[in-house]
Amino acid sequence: MIFADSSYFIAIAREKDRWHKDALRVSEKIRESLLISELIISESITMVGSFEGGKAGKILYEYFTDNCKIEFTNEEIIEKAVGTFLKYDGSISLADASSVEIMKKHGIKKIISFDSDFDKVNEIDRIK
Repeated sequence: MIFADSSYFIAIAREKDRWHKDALRVSEKIRESLLISELIISESITMVGSFEGGKAGKILYEYFTDNCKIEFTNEEIIEKAVGTFLKYDGSISLADASSVEIMKKHGIKKIISFDSDFDKVNEIDRIK
């Protein structure tokens, strides 16, 4: 299983995104199932919807529910994420820190992302 960041889904959904071609290339190589959180869903749908319209956001939501394992954050994950956020002195977002903690919980070492902030986390291998 691989964790997938919102930057990947936004790049896939938007032909004008600077990472679109890279995201398509990555998607052709990935064979493992994808894990996401509801924070990834929220970020992705919000961005895609703002650029491409509400229908595009809904299509992306349907993709998530049909094709991804969704992990919902809880108080424990958020508390650990705040610790990770502090560890990196606020240089990664709380949403990204939550992704890191979900990955740790599941023993996942790889993330598909075009967000270089994940490179700060030594335990993670970023697929880009």
